[in-house]
Amino acid sequence: MIRKSTLLWLLCALLPLSACSQDQDYTLHSPDGRIAVALDLDGQGRLHYAVTRDGAVVLERSRLGLVLDDRDLAHGLRTLRADAPSLVEGAYTMVQGKQKDITYRARERRYRAENADGQVLELTLRASDDGIAFRYRVEGDAQAGYRVKDELTSFAFAGGSRAWLQPMAVAQTGFANTNPSYEELYLMDIPVGEPSPSAAGWVFPALFHTAGGWALLTEAGMDGHYHASRLQAQAPGGEYRIGFPTGPEVFPGGALAAQGTLPLASPWRIIAIGDLPTLLRSTLGTDLAQPALAPMPWVKPGLASWSWALLKDASVNADTQKRFIDYAAAMGWPYTLVDVNWDRTIGYEKMTELTQYAARKNVRLLLWYNSSGDWNETDFTPKSTLLAPAQRRAEFARLQQMGIAGIKVDFFAGDGQSMINYYRDILQDAADHRLLVNFHGCTLPRGLQRTFPNLMTMESARGLEFVTFTQDNADQAPEHMAMLPFTRNVFDPMDFTPTVLAEIPDIERRTRNGFELALPVLFLSGLQHVAETDAGMAQVPEHVRDYLMDIPVLWDESRLLDGYPGRFAVVARRSGDTWHVVGINADPENRRLALDLSFIGTRTGQMITDGATARDLVRSDLQAGATVTVDIRDRGGFVMKFPAPTATTH
Repeated sequence: MIRKSTLLWLLCALLPLSACSQDQDYTLHSPDGRIAVALDLDGQGRLHYAVTRDGAVVLERSRLGLVLDDRDLAHGLRTLRADAPSLVEGAYTMVQGKQKDITYRARERRYRAENADGQVLELTLRASDDGIAFRYRVEGDAQAGYRVKDELTSFAFAGGSRAWLQPMAVAQTGFANTNPSYEELYLMDIPVGEPSPSAAGWVFPALFHTAGGWALLTEAGMDGHYHASRLQAQAPGGEYRIGFPTGPEVFPGGALAAQGTLPLASPWRIIAIGDLPTLLRSTLGTDLAQPALAPMPWVKPGLASWSWALLKDASVNADTQKRFIDYAAAMGWPYTLVDVNWDRTIGYEKMTELTQYAARKNVRLLLWYNSSGDWNETDFTPKSTLLAPAQRRAEFARLQQMGIAGIKVDFFAGDGQSMINYYRDILQDAADHRLLVNFHGCTLPRGLQRTFPNLMTMESARGLEFVTFTQDNADQAPEHMAMLPFTRNVFDPMDFTPTVLAEIPDIERRTRNGFELALPVLFLSGLQHVAETDAGMAQVPEHVRDYLMDIPVLWDESRLLDGYPGRFAVVARRSGDTWHVVGINADPENRRLALDLSFIGTRTGQMITDGATARDLVRSDLQAGATVTVDIRDRGGFVMKFPAPTATTH
């Protein structure tokens, strides 16, 4: 139910701009006019905003404001002023993900609210056709320090709205005290306001279905001057508040909550809004991120072989890694990842030899590192090598001299400001030594892959490794994987490490092979580590291997064709003039789809889908058109590939 006060207050926002006098009108509309955001200052000096789409409520009246240690910019505000709206436009290029060349267009308006002491909170609000974003700024003497005590930002959803949310793990829990690492399962289609089962709250991205459409909450613009946030565990009446990281989530001796010297600028609070195809097409998570700090033309995304996924620690030896280098070379993949304890089981000298062997096969190596000092109980190595700046840079220089392509860094402590800066320091030093980076046991990327093009991917999800750990995880995997394209993987790369086509030791896999085959296109990651082994890949038909030899990780265009969070997803992605269309069905029943593929044009492609058994895959030809019928088996999937049309001569 929508609150009566909200309905009355929104009337001005829904009228044409000219219908409100200038001293009352604090509304901003998206360029297409469909999204409206209205601000007000109530009689108690509290700043609010509300959001509608096509006249229907997305967010009811929600709070805004900051409290610093020396000023309250959330209560007792006296005045609200607004600049005239302006148009913001820009363009940028990504080196990985769902869209290479991106244009951004939004209407922007700046608001200033002042407290009784004359201290000012500035709010910059942007409305684009796919959502809204806002950030706080506090000006002041450059010598003046700040410490953020509280942020009042909230997101108030009307009763009857539904939520798809992942609980935030409590710090210093889980395996070897390595939480939080964004590896919980989503609770799906729950009433708004239902408390989190974790006292730590809910993670971003957070998905909601409202009267005004779908809404996906996240943040971006992590420049090192603010901590990373989440939603608080309690949301009375459906009003979710921004939450802070907890005490242990810091680099040793570093800051937890945001602090520094003025001016202060918060990250962007982002709400993507629209139907599901609009959300999955949205690029707001990188639109609002910091631009690339430097061009990095040496960055090359791609697929990788990886022994640890199914063979675990025992596989990290020179002979097995040589096999997996051969495997990558045979598949045409540019990378092989060498995982945990390589410094003890292989060593630097032998690793240099493997690097040289791989180079002769046009394959480059990625090496695992433990990020942690004493903030968890892990003892995997190399450990504590990256903590001190001088030691870290010396290690990276050594790797560069060896010819190593990149690093995988695991087991971070959480979301405190100092830990966010630790991520950035690693990325900067790695960039200086031309190293690609993959973070595991970590926070959400939040657009950092735009700022640091060498950031290829981050885990921040319950990935394939969990399926290999317990049968319970394997049982829940289909629905979980059908959830991720609508949440975690919308804006940021995700190192899920997909695709097993043979068997998992001691685990009964619940997904059919068509489902597994679709994942490297469905999931987006600058480094796509394929979990299947060389032995398993040798068992599949040649046309399946051929398909997996040519999977892009940078796309020119992406579209959601059909789907529903946690149940099924069908996406189309274009690389050059070649279209890939893939789909998965997490339901225990078969599903029939009628897909409109007319955007591909009149061309013939091939489809691989599930056969009579869960491990069979069958190939067929098909014609793109306005109505293409596809039958997906229960917990199955399919892939289609439509190559560029061949030129004809006369």
